[in-house]
Order: sequence, then structure tokens, then C-alpha cells
Amino acid sequence: MLTVVPVRSRREKSQFLELPWELYRGDPHWIPPLRMIVKELVGFSQHPFHEHNRVQPFLALRDGKPIGRIVAIVNQAHIDRYHDHRGFFGFFECADDQEVANALFDAVREWLKQHDIADLRGPTNPTLNYECGLLIDGFDSAPYFMMTYNPPYYARLIERYGFRKAQDMFAFWGHIEMLEQLDKKLEFVVEEATRRFNVKVRRINSRRFDREVRTFLDLYNQSLGGTWGFTPMSEGEIRHLSKSLKMLIVPELTSIAEVDGRVVGAAFVLLDYNPRIKQIAGRLFPFGFMRLLWNKRAIKRIRFISTNVVPEFQRWGLGLVLLQNLVAPVLKWGIEEAEFSWVLESNQLSAGSLRRGGAKLTKTYRLYDFGPTPDPQANLLPAKTRK
Repeated sequence: MLTVVPVRSRREKSQFLELPWELYRGDPHWIPPLRMIVKELVGFSQHPFHEHNRVQPFLALRDGKPIGRIVAIVNQAHIDRYHDHRGFFGFFECADDQEVANALFDAVREWLKQHDIADLRGPTNPTLNYECGLLIDGFDSAPYFMMTYNPPYYARLIERYGFRKAQDMFAFWGHIEMLEQLDKKLEFVVEEATRRFNVKVRRINSRRFDREVRTFLDLYNQSLGGTWGFTPMSEGEIRHLSKSLKMLIVPELTSIAEVDGRVVGAAFVLLDYNPRIKQIAGRLFPFGFMRLLWNKRAIKRIRFISTNVVPEFQRWGLGLVLLQNLVAPVLKWGIEEAEFSWVLESNQLSAGSLRRGGAKLTKTYRLYDFGPTPDPQANLLPAKTRK
């Protein structure tokens, strides 16, 4: 017998967290999630996301055995920003069984009805500021750090329920040898932007690391205001994420642009910690944390997670200036491969620049809508600024 229950007891929480290890058994490309992070984001322990938003995890059981899971999400920031009364789903894992998938989505929709919400989008874990999107192409390799992974059949389960594509996101891959093939026109753009605005580019100042990370996250919120579906992180989320990034960021692999002493852009690069997360099976304690961060120099893959420029300096080439400033330290570190992810399909400027630089599209992720999908152009701006 199939049942779907809201997760409440300690046993149900444990079953919810452990299910992926059963579903992905034998999959060479799966990277275990960091258990502590999942516990926070699904509401099993404290996280500032839950100060203004609501979540409800569900567990699907067949004859008492866990066979699927999902989280229903009310992202109040999205509702307030876009006047789009829409719920979200995330942390979806399921056996290859349409009946189970249907029951999970039914449970999410029924819970959202209690909050007067009918439309649904996902997967987001729990928002676009964290892991999001369903992998629909590029199953032949493991994901980079903080990118999702799932079996190919998940798309079939979701689409047969009635979900439709809302937006795709791309991951581009590059090898260090491609630097020699950079388009000369891109070099001209870098030189012209630097001259035009008298841009000064520097690294993160380690002596004021906390303040620098906070500055970057504030810049992240400012720069993505016109991005499809974006909702700014709350003050609490910024503080929480700052503490985590302090351990993960390598100061040498950062790029900050200033104009007249004001920070106007930053490129955010993280080492690909995923192979180490696999070694520790997603457990940071008691010793996993040390194994994760030990000898960072041995890691030779990076993920360009974000290149952000404040709105008034966007489309003037400052993003390329930031990336160009990372070439020397990347070479010095001995980096061999990089992924640029994720890039929205609607962000044609960034996707075009990466292609011209020689980067190859290797993975595609998809966000789905159930119910009406807003006009992508209308949803680029907060409701109060649309005309």
C-alpha cells in the first residue's frame, strides 16, 4: 500500500535524509548531499530561510518502506516581489514509479491549497539562491560543487504529471588550454572597459575577510535584481552564508572590481569539493570537515559560481574584466578544468560570451511550472517596477 505522510517524527526525518543513499546506490556520478545542510534547509534544524518562509517535507512509503520524498515550499519573498502567488517544490527524490511521483506532487499541491496557492514551480532547494533545477542533459559525468544531479527518468515523472518547462539553465565547461584560444575581440572589450571606467581590480583582503564576503553577498543581491525568478537573500541568510563561505573561499581565486573606490563587481569562484564530499559520504562530523578542507591545493577543478556587476555598470564588459583578472591566479594554482554554472537560457549575453571564449555546453538543468507560466519578460522585474 502506498502512503504519503508529512515528515514529523525523528524516524521519518531520518528516513527522509537517508533515502538518496538507497535510490542512487551504484550510480558512479552521484554526489551525496551534505547532510547538515539538507537538515537546515528542509526545516529539521534552524536556518534563517525559515524565518519568513514555510516548508513541509513529505515522505512516500510503500508497505512502510521509503520510496520517495519531496518538500512543499512557500517562498514569501517570491510572492511579495513578483505578485505571483506560486508555491515551489524541492528536494525531490523518487523511485521510477509514476504512482509514487503523482502522490508526492498531489501532497504538495494539497498542502499549498491550505495557503491559497494553486500554481507550482520547481525543483528549488529551496530557492534559486541554493541548489536548483532538474538535470535533463549531461548525465555522463558528476556534477560540480553545489550543482544538482538526478536520474534521467525524473524528467519523465515530472512531465507526465503535467509540469511544463519554465526556464532552462546551462553549465559550460572549459579546460585551461582554451585560454590560448580566447577571442581577440574579448581582449579588446576588457581593455576598453578598464580604460573607460578606470577600473581597479583586486583580490579579497584576508585581513577583513568577513566584511569582504558580506560585501560580495550584498553585491549579489544588488546585481541580480533583473534576473528571471530571482529573490534577494534575507539579512539572516546573508549572515549565515557568510560564515559558510569563509571556510570555502580561496582569497587568491577572487576578483573584485572597484570604480572610484566603490565595489561594483566581483567574480566568485569555488573549488570543486564534490569528490571529497563523496569520500566523506556527506558527513561533516566528526572528521569529515577536516578531510573536506585539507590540502586545498590538490583540488584542480573550479566552479565559477557567480560573476556579478551592479546594474549601472552591466553590459559594459566589467564581467569580462573580472574573469580576465582570474587567469593568472588560476594558472598559478594549477587549475585544469572549470565549470561556469549556472547560466539562464534568457541570459544570452553571458552564454554568448562563454561560447566565444571556447567554453562548451555540457549540462542543462530545467525548472518546471505547473499551472500558468508567466511571460518570461514580465517576470524579469519585480512587480512594483514593471510598466
